Formats: sequence, structure tokens, C-alpha cells
Amino acid sequence: MKKVELLAPAGNMETLLAAIKGGCDAVYLGGKAFGARAFAKNFDDEELKKAVKLCHLYGVKIYVTANILVYENEIEEFLNYLKFLYEIGVDAVIMQDLGMISLVHKLIPGLEIHASTQINCHNKESFNFLEKIGVSRVVLAREMTLDEIKNLGKSMEIEVFVHGALCVSYSGNCLFSSLNGGRSGNRGMCAGSCRLPYDLLKDGELVKEDGKYLLSTKDLCLASNLKEVLDLGVSSLKIEGRMKSPEYVGYVTHVYRRLIDEYYKNGNPQIKRNEIINLKKLFNRTFTSGYMFDESIYNIKSPNHLGSHLGEVIKFDKRRIYIRLDDDLCQEDGIRFTLENKGMIVNKLYDEKGLLKNMVKKGNVAVVDNKVNLKKKSSVNKTIDTLLLKEIDDIKMPKIKIDMKVLALEGRYLRVSISDEIHEVTKEGPMLERALKYKMNKDEVREKLCAMGNYPFIVDNFEIEMDDVFIPVKFLKEIKRQCADELINKRCEVHNRVTFDYKKQDIEEDDKNKISVLVRTEEQLKWILDKDVRIYTEDFDLYQKYKDYDIYYKLPRIMHKFPEFKDEKLLVSEIGSLYKYAHDNKIIGDYPLNIVNGETALLLKKMGCDIVTLSPEVPNIDDVKKHVKNTETIVYGRCDLMILKDFYDKDNGLSLRNNMGDSFPIINGDYTTILHHENIERMAQGNIRILLYDEDKKEILRLIEKYKKNFN
Repeated sequence: MKKVELLAPAGNMETLLAAIKGGCDAVYLGGKAFGARAFAKNFDDEELKKAVKLCHLYGVKIYVTANILVYENEIEEFLNYLKFLYEIGVDAVIMQDLGMISLVHKLIPGLEIHASTQINCHNKESFNFLEKIGVSRVVLAREMTLDEIKNLGKSMEIEVFVHGALCVSYSGNCLFSSLNGGRSGNRGMCAGSCRLPYDLLKDGELVKEDGKYLLSTKDLCLASNLKEVLDLGVSSLKIEGRMKSPEYVGYVTHVYRRLIDEYYKNGNPQIKRNEIINLKKLFNRTFTSGYMFDESIYNIKSPNHLGSHLGEVIKFDKRRIYIRLDDDLCQEDGIRFTLENKGMIVNKLYDEKGLLKNMVKKGNVAVVDNKVNLKKKSSVNKTIDTLLLKEIDDIKMPKIKIDMKVLALEGRYLRVSISDEIHEVTKEGPMLERALKYKMNKDEVREKLCAMGNYPFIVDNFEIEMDDVFIPVKFLKEIKRQCADELINKRCEVHNRVTFDYKKQDIEEDDKNKISVLVRTEEQLKWILDKDVRIYTEDFDLYQKYKDYDIYYKLPRIMHKFPEFKDEKLLVSEIGSLYKYAHDNKIIGDYPLNIVNGETALLLKKMGCDIVTLSPEVPNIDDVKKHVKNTETIVYGRCDLMILKDFYDKDNGLSLRNNMGDSFPIINGDYTTILHHENIERMAQGNIRILLYDEDKKEILRLIEKYKKNFN
């Protein structure tokens, strides 16, 4: 049975070392460009080379994130970067941009490609699409359930998240940060709009809630559910955390390593109570098993690290706070008072008698300075545990098991061979003569050769055939050094080379000046029937009623079931729908397909789209239109900012209001859509789209006339 891979994050070299110490099988990390964690420290080119060698030395695979949408003017730089990654020996790249995936597969066929969770792969048809364009592994959408994963089959490797931060929106379907904050999550610069406070309104009136962080999620933790996940037969378990500390990454990896090993040993891994507590201390926003196990993901009270329970405040004054402890408290620990959500570092710690202490044990009363101006009695959580951090820091790098064989025979050259599971190295020393006075016995030879010093090896099996010969100690040291150095070189060597000539493709096809309108009601539809526009609707009954007109049925953004369609006109938003329906229907690709460059547009046209709609994130529409015609541009309306699998309030007439007073409408249905607070408005040629919300007839007709005049 092939064991599942444990995949750990690394934001810098220190965290990479912590991941290896923790026992990971693979790491994922980013370079200075083209990764979806632009604010992590990340690795420059020289650091990437060192990281690859370090990982391969310890038998750890290394995957580099290149999982952003690539603008037209970045394509050549992006391709050269991936050529560099391939040639230094990375094991795979993680990618989001569909056009770049297809292009890289053609130009650098030896480079393994993993489809990022940003692609939002959540059905078997999406699998088929990605496999066709060169993907070997899919990182599944975190919204999938156990049953949905079971039904996918195993045509490709499957990677699932098991621990760390969650996105409230379907990955790759969030434009909140981009359109509202000017920082694209699809470009690695998410502003964390979901972690900000919002008011919930119903029909414009404030709804009373227990918390204000209405889009903030808990943290995923599947440590208690790992057997069910492993029973799925997935290829890789992924820990989120490229922005997290080395201690966090090291310990989380360590815990899941133990659980995985226990699963393969006895089939029933059990998380220990102290492990859960320690995981909470390192970072948590409260834990959830997430959508995979149908558990709520929302923590509307706080977006911050909450820690683990420490004790209760029993009294306080302006100078001191008295805490009855349910856990040990040490000097320099971090604590948070939950009721007022205030935190501090314990620089000075006293016992109940007022004596300075390095530690106060649980069951006793600890006294700390009132640095937070506490005004209410409260529960107290520990957010930093100095003893735990030291314990994690003391974990040593693992040793690589090797076998060693020695021939020390009279009249022959000293011969030493060492091997791991893949490579073997043999070195010869001097001719050996019979010992006249002092002879070294086998145990002494073993001792000298097996003492590997600073080398990362440990001798697991030792075999020796030896006569009564004299062997100078310096010869043993030298031949051991030669063997170890060469084995390191063999484990780290790379022979990847590739050349290619990238040329952009031009399509000689005229743009059509056609207006499309997304309607939300039959009344809106009737107002524009005679205006020579293309119509989109999400209402299938409405689509059927007006099929004789130029109308398209807008398929759901999230598809798990695929009804039979033939000779229909469909607006598709995800790659599974495109793959399923392209051959028998007329297809327009919608903007959630994240088309920001000509290569993606051309790929989707090749896969069956007659027209593709450019993403609102395209910085310069003309850059794309130079290389692919017959695209559609959104020129007016409220774009979808987020697509949520679920929202804790499924009522109608809801909206969110931020601290700036902006109001974001919520549309609840099979899933929840949050719309932009205002209409975008711009001019463009060719196919253009108007997105309607609650505009009246007069405004709709004005918009159509305005954009028709622009064509002329």
C-alpha cells in the first residue's frame, strides 16, 4: 500500500527546516514572484536552489507555488521562471491559470503540474478537463464533502487540506479583496476582507448578532477525523500555513506525521488531548472539521488567534490581575482575556504572595500586571506557550538510514559501500597488509565508520568481512568522508534541461459589437426583448419560456449534478460544465473562469467556448484583445464578490455593511452570493455585458442606448 503524502508549508528557510524536522514527505513554498502568498517572506532564486538540495537530501519532495493569474505582459517572464524551477529540480509546480497550465505542459513537458485549489475543482468533469490539459494532481476545493470526494474516482492524484486557515468563499471565486480593496487574492495579495467587521442588514434594518465578524471562519483541524480522510485513498494531506511560524509548522507536521504512521500501523489513529491543546496554543480561531464533515465554519466573534483555556480572572485592580490557573503559566507566555478580547505578554509573573516567579503551576493563583486596563472578570486563554516553543525548537533534524558494507581483506584494497533505497556509492582505500603488532577488530571498524558526525546519515545495517589486517584510522575517516559526500551529491543531483521558443498566437477574427444583459426577473427581460441584445438568466424556466430569442441559461457556479443538455445555449462558470456540455451545446464562458490573458481565452475557445468573458481583474483589456478576438467585457453592474457554500443566515433581503458604510447585497439560493456594493462602469468595444440588479425600466433602457452609441 502506497502511503499518503504529508505536505507541509514553508514561508522561509527556517520554516522549511521545521517542516523537515516535523516529518513531512513534501513541502510547498513560493518564490519571490507568481505565488499566492505575496506577503510571505518567500525564497529568492538562490534560496530556492538551496531549498531543493536540502529537501532532496532528506528525501522530501518540493513543490513551488506559481498559482496566480498571469497577465498578458507577464507570460514570457512566467515561462522563464518555470524553466528555471524545472532546471533546478523542483518536483512539481502548483498552478491556477488554465492557459498557463496548458502552455507549460506543452513547452516544459517534464515539469509536473498540480492544479491549485484556486481552480475550484469540485466535480469529476473538472478532473477530466484538467487531466486533458496536463495536470497530474488536483488540490480539491475545501467545500467538498466526504461522499463527493469518494465519487470522484482516482484518475489523478488527489490532495486535500487537513489543517489551517479556511477561505469563506469558494477558492478562485472571490473578488472581494480585488474589487473592493484593490488587492487581488488571485494575484497573491488578498487583503483579508473576510476578516473585517460587518453589520448584517435585512431590508436595510440592522439585525442584532452575537458578533460582527460575519465572514470570518474558524480554522480547519481534521486530526480527530483522520481515519475517515485516509480511508478515502487520497494522495496527499495538506497543511495550510505559509505565513505561519516555524514552531507552528513544525508541531502541526509532527502531530499529523504521528497520526498517519499510527493509521498504517493499526488503522485507528487517535489524537492525544495534549496535542489538541498544543495545536490550539500555536494558532486557532476555534477548530472545525469543516464542510468535509458538515460542520459550521463560522466564528463571527473574533478573527484572531484564540489560544487554549488557561484559567479564570478571580479579581483585579488597576495594578494587578489575579488568575486561577487550569494550566501552567510561565514568564513570557502570551495570554488573552476573552471577554474584552485583549492580549498581553507576561513579562512579570507573581504568585499569590506577590513573589516573582518563572512559573506558576496549575491549580494555583497567578498574578500579572494589569497592562491591558482590564475592566471585567473574564476567562483567560494562553496564546503563546514558551515551554512548548522551546520543546518544538529542540527537535532534531531526522537521520537518513543507510546500509554499509566493508571489505577489509589482506592483500586487497579496503572497500566501503554505502547505500540508501535508491543510490549506492563504493570507494576503495589502500592495499591492506597483515597486522604485525596491532590489529583492529570488527567492532572498532564499525565504531569508526558508523560515527557519521555532522553528516545526515545513520547506519541502519552494517556488514563487514575482515582479515587480521592493519587499518590506519585516518584511512577509515577518509573513505567514510568520500562515501558520504558522494551519496549527498547523488541524492541532490539534477539533470533537467529544456529549451523552447514561445510565440503568441493571433486569431484573425473580428469582434462583434453585441450587448449582453444579465436579467434577474421576467419583468426586466420583457423590457429588453426588442432591443437586439443577448440575454442571460439564472432562471431555467424563464430560459425555456423565451428560447426563441437570443437567450442563454446561466448555469450554477457550483456543479455537482449535470442534467442532460443538447442544442441549448449555456453560459458556463466552471470548467466541469464546459467539459460536459461543450460538444452538444452553444457555450459562452463566464468571467469566473478567471480569464486574464490570451492563452487562457484561446484554450477555452479550443475546449468549446464560442465567446469568453474577461475577468474584471484584467488590468488592460486591449492587451488580451490583441491576441484573441470575440471576447466579452463587463462594462456595467454589480459583480459577484464571493460565492459561499453556506451562510449562517439564509433569509432573503439581506446585505452586509462595512465600517465605511458600503452595503453589499446578499443573494441566497443553493449557495450564497455577495455582490459588489456599487456598479462598476466603463467603456469597451466588441461584446460587452451589462449586469442588472434592481434597475428600473428607464435606467435599463438608458444603459442600452448609452452603450450602443459607444459602438458608433
